[in-house]
Amino acid sequence: MDGSVDEHGWFAGARRIESPNQDPRPPGAEVEVLIVHAISLPEGVYGGDAVERLFTNRLPAGERPEYAGLRDLRVSAHFFVRRDGELIQFVSCRARAWHAGVSLCEGRARVNDFSVGIELEGTDHGPFEDRQYETLVGLSRALMRRYPRVRAERLYGHSDIAPGRKTDPGPYFDWSRYRRALMHEASPPKAGEDAL
Repeated sequence: MDGSVDEHGWFAGARRIESPNQDPRPPGAEVEVLIVHAISLPEGVYGGDAVERLFTNRLPAGERPEYAGLRDLRVSAHFFVRRDGELIQFVSCRARAWHAGVSLCEGRARVNDFSVGIELEGTDHGPFEDRQYETLVGLSRALMRRYPRVRAERLYGHSDIAPGRKTDPGPYFDWSRYRRALMHEASPPKAGEDAL
């Protein structure tokens, strides 16, 4: 997915659904890391609008038994990548999305202050789709161009910043594939080598 992040923090290739679950970043805070999550509602059910409704406080807690515990939850992420690769943006990258919760990244708490949260439609129990990786890589490249402190070694899973509390994106997420694709873009071929 090609695209760029504009000066207001919006990605040109994303469908925009603004979430109320956001607030300004603290003065001087910059985007430095990307946090990859996985979510599906109900778990393992794909293609509906439940995640969109959760992030916009429109998920009726009584609709399904598994939603009861989400009644007062106020969460969001900057981005949501559907199974077919569609990208939805809920919060401008200039604002703080409420995605990390109690967490620690690079020795720092308040991870929402300096991160962008990207949710993949999925679970810990199965692989992600090729189109999701394509979208994630394109989005990550755009974020790395806009925010130079974000580099391939500063990509984390929710489980990395909240171990014991969170397990996503889980063992089926292919970190090697993700980082390799980003590094390939960052390193042009040497003289005499063909690009893959």
